[in-house]
Amino acid sequence: MSTQSITLEKKADGLSDHEVVSREEWLIARRDLLKREKELTRLRDQLAAERRALPWVKIDKEYVFDAPEGEMTLAELFDGRSQLFIKHFMMAPGQLTQCVGCSLEVDHVDGILPHLENHDVTYVAVARAPIEEIQAVRKRMGWKFRWVSSYHSEFNYDFNVSFTCGDAASGRSIYNYGIAPEWAAEIEDLSGNSVFYKDDDGQIFHTYSTFGRGGEEFLGIYRFLDSTPKGRAENGPYHSLTDWARPRNMYGKGGTVEPTGRYHQSACACEAHQSAA
Repeated sequence: MSTQSITLEKKADGLSDHEVVSREEWLIARRDLLKREKELTRLRDQLAAERRALPWVKIDKEYVFDAPEGEMTLAELFDGRSQLFIKHFMMAPGQLTQCVGCSLEVDHVDGILPHLENHDVTYVAVARAPIEEIQAVRKRMGWKFRWVSSYHSEFNYDFNVSFTCGDAASGRSIYNYGIAPEWAAEIEDLSGNSVFYKDDDGQIFHTYSTFGRGGEEFLGIYRFLDSTPKGRAENGPYHSLTDWARPRNMYGKGGTVEPTGRYHQSACACEAHQSAA
């Protein structure tokens, strides 16, 4: 490769004018940054404590989900543990495409499942799509975690991740503790995470939920990317992971992603894909 091509490549990366110093100067700057990193660590510890100190809401409503082996109640999803972490996976009935953000998030899970379970935490994904459609995606992706359907339940609506067209269009739907965006009426489902606790008497409590960028707490890949020179490199039209993330089996195979995060394969004939072509 010629010197000229190397220079052009660096400029394309946007890193060609980055400051270069001696090791001694670098250590001075690094130690200064370390002070702020430690401040952030202490702040994260404080926020985590405040998160655990939030008041709880008792769940009196009976929720029943569809699982591959049959119906399961919310209490049964705990699987003998006292803490339940639920991933609200953005997948509506009849949705043949995957949400790249939800897919990226749950890709982090299978390897840590034994650690979570040993720590008295059960992980379950919930989507509104029928269980048959969920199983097709689960098999295609090779995911091992439990994934159930709330198709016959009001669970998604009660926890503000699914919306009726009428409610969303009229501003009655809530998402991320505010009025849901109008475009929520078009896709009907969004993502999030919720935590529940079951006491020795079998009472269930909702302890925490987070939505939107709150889900980045469970995207370990960002901790890697944030430490690299190029960072997240989310420089596309959406300035989010939808600029680059794809289902892990679709990298290098083309396709498009909607602003909402839904992936469409190159051969997709749906209206959204054709309008993006």
